Amino acid sequence: MFLGIIYRHPPLKARSLVYDLKARLDWGAPALTIIDVRDRSEFQTSHILGAISMPLDRLAKHALSSLELTRDIYIYGETDEETAQGAAYLRSVGYVNVSELRGGVAAWKAVDFPIESFAY
Repeated sequence: MFLGIIYRHPPLKARSLVYDLKARLDWGAPALTIIDVRDRSEFQTSHILGAISMPLDRLAKHALSSLELTRDIYIYGETDEETAQGAAYLRSVGYVNVSELRGGVAAWKAVDFPIESFAY
């Protein structure tokens, strides 16, 4: 007999560890966006698998034109301060589900989670 149980991912936290994001990705239907606010050259060197590049100086222009305000967003930068700055901007313009990824790509690499890079 089907009991109508619906499995959901845990609620998005204001600040997340890399393990939180990885668990969400492994869940199978993540319905989220990962934003890298670092400089494009840093992004091309290495970034979290599936992340999109929206450098901090271009975040205002690109975010509002491409993402729903209710979308779950994980954001990271070169430092936690840069990450917080990007997250604060997104929240200030109406994004309600924004999580700051603590440690960014360095923390992601430290636990050997998958990264991408664009070599020329």
